[in-house]
Order: sequence, then C-alpha cells, then structure tokens
Amino acid sequence: MKQRILIIGSGFAGMWAAVSAARVAHLQGNTNLEIAVLAPQPELRVRPRFYEANVSTLTADLQPLFAELNIRFIAGHAERVDSAESGVWYKTPESDSTFLSYDKLIIASGSRLHHFGIKGIAEHGFDIDQLDTAQRLEDHLNALASQPESAARNTVVVCGGGFTGIELATELPSRLKSLLGSDTNTKVVVVERGSQIGGRYSEALRKIISDASDELGIEWRLNAAVEVVDAGGVTLQDGSRIDAATVVWTAGVQASAFGENLTADRDNLGRFVVTEELQIPGYNNIYATGDMAHAKTDTLGNTALMTCQHAIQLGKFAGHNAAASLLGVEGLPYRQEFYVTCLDLGAWGAVYTEGWEQEVKMVREEAKKLKIAITNELIYPPKADRDVAFAAADPLAKFV
Repeated sequence: MKQRILIIGSGFAGMWAAVSAARVAHLQGNTNLEIAVLAPQPELRVRPRFYEANVSTLTADLQPLFAELNIRFIAGHAERVDSAESGVWYKTPESDSTFLSYDKLIIASGSRLHHFGIKGIAEHGFDIDQLDTAQRLEDHLNALASQPESAARNTVVVCGGGFTGIELATELPSRLKSLLGSDTNTKVVVVERGSQIGGRYSEALRKIISDASDELGIEWRLNAAVEVVDAGGVTLQDGSRIDAATVVWTAGVQASAFGENLTADRDNLGRFVVTEELQIPGYNNIYATGDMAHAKTDTLGNTALMTCQHAIQLGKFAGHNAAASLLGVEGLPYRQEFYVTCLDLGAWGAVYTEGWEQEVKMVREEAKKLKIAITNELIYPPKADRDVAFAAADPLAKFV
C-alpha cells in the first residue's frame, strides 16, 4: 500500500517541497510513495512581482512539472487538519467536503495581508497581496485616465514602507506617467509608522532608498499611521488628510490560519515554531514550511523571513525530511546562512546587498539586471525535466 505525503499549497514552499520529496523517492528507487499537492489551482503565482504591470501573466503552470515527476495534484481548498485521524478536510471545486489521509503532512499554506482593523481599507483600499487583488489594482490604475483631471486622481498613497511598499512606490511614478501622460503632475506618498525611511534596513541601504525616493519624487510621511480610508483618500491619526483616488495597503502579513486547531506554539506572525527538521513539535508527522514556519536559519539567532528566498529553501528541506522519514533516510537540519536583499527601485534602478548586515554590493542598473534575473528566472519553477528539477531541488545545492 502506498504511503502519502500531502502538501498543502502550491506556492514557492509547497511546489519545492513536492519536487524535493520526489527527488528523495527517486534516489531511493521507491515507487510506493505518493506525493500529493492540494491547492486551489496547479500554478505558482509569482507574488514577489505583483507590484509590476501585466499581473495576469505572473503565473507559472505546474502541471507539466508535476506530470514529469509523478506528483499528484488535487484541486481544493484545505480547511482543517484532523491530526488524530492523520487527515485533512478540504472543499472540492464543487464545494463538496472531502477527507484525505496522509502519512506525512507539509503545511505550506502561505500568508495573507493583515489590515489591523483599519476602517474603510477593505471597502476603499487596494493591495497587491494576491493575484486577484493585484489585478483589481491594475484595472483601477488603468481606468484613472478616464476620470476627470484632479490632484486626487493623480495621487497614490502607499500604506507601509517595508519591502513591498518600497518596490510598489518606486515603480509607480513611471507607471502613472505612462498611464496619465508625461506632463501630468502625479504624486506618490508613502505613509510609514517608523521614524526613518527604510528603518528596518542597514544605514547604507536606507540612504540608497532615500536617495532613490528623492530622485523619483516620492514623498514619505514618517511617524504616521492610517486612521481611516474612504472613497476620497486617507485620514491619518494625527488628523492630516491626503486626498487620493488610490490607497494601497502593504503593511503587515500574517501566516495562514490553516492548522489553527493544532496545539502548537506560533509566533506573533502566526507561524508555527518548528524544529530544525521543520516538524511541528508534538506532531512527528506534520511539517510547516515557507511563510508557515518560524525557523532558525543559522546558529547566530537569525530567523527565516516571509520571503520567497526563504520559502524556496524551506520547501526543499521540508520535502526532503518528510520523504526521508518515511524511507529510512537521514534528515537534514534546515540551514540558510547566506542572506541577500535585492530591492527594485523603479526607474532609479535597484540595490543588492549581502549578509544580514545588508552590505551594499550593487546599485542602479547593475543591480537592476540582477533583480530581473532573480525575479524572471531564478524564482520560477524548473523546467519539466527530471534531472534538471531534481538537481535544483537538492536542499544542499547552492541557491543564491
């Protein structure tokens, strides 16, 4: 009788977990291990690029790869883990409630944007967190030119000055000029709670973000927080007002609530605090990976971030360890000591740093070329070739 590894989610972590598990089974010559991916659709949505235009093209079909590696895809929406029965309840596309058993479960259900209860943001705001919401923003931006000329029409407020907010804000000036005309007086405003531009980053990186913002004409409102969003703009907690037809929320991400019935520690982002092998303590047949895992990257106290850079490697280790535990192969403690940042800064270029101390290595066009290579090639699924895919899925192979 076949054993089953069930993977929840087809994002970066889920897709790579499946390929990595298939690699271990192949290396062991095992044909009795079923690797199944449960997700709404058999595609990778390239979320790190959702700040770009033409968002509908930013997906990758996983069916050829899964077929090549004999990975089973199951269409559905995972709802609940039944750990006592070693199974998952999910809704099929026809809304039927179905139970699927597992021998090993890998939770790679990702994360969602958190609005923190801000009034009006759900009704009047936009975001680029998911494919459908990013498409909604793109459709809205494309329709601005048909609206009467006004300062509010020409203004976009980006709420949150983190990685996503910076990439979106720096992309917008040229995008708005393209949509509204090069002579249009457009404005992009970033509302940031912190006291510094790029306050989470190194001093060298902060300066580059600030310089790029100045050159691109981006206004920052620091020490500021959103009170309410309405159809005409945003009111800040200090009482000031920004009239804008477009308000985009980029602040705050929370791990998926899937698995919330498990008795396990979670961090303040909702991620499971996992072992070195990415198991959830107390559940030796359940792993968490990607944005669902609070995992130590090294012995220096660093923890994986909710980025595709970490999700890809977390997925490879989770898939390897789940398959290894079933096939009598030694597992691998998750390690990802090398950390880089490659931040797109729109028409200014980009900036590339290395190490947790974020030492700047490239800027402007040189960094932009690297950024394009990363987001257009490196993070995409491998081609549907067994040898190529398995070589890339090796957790110990060089990634970045």
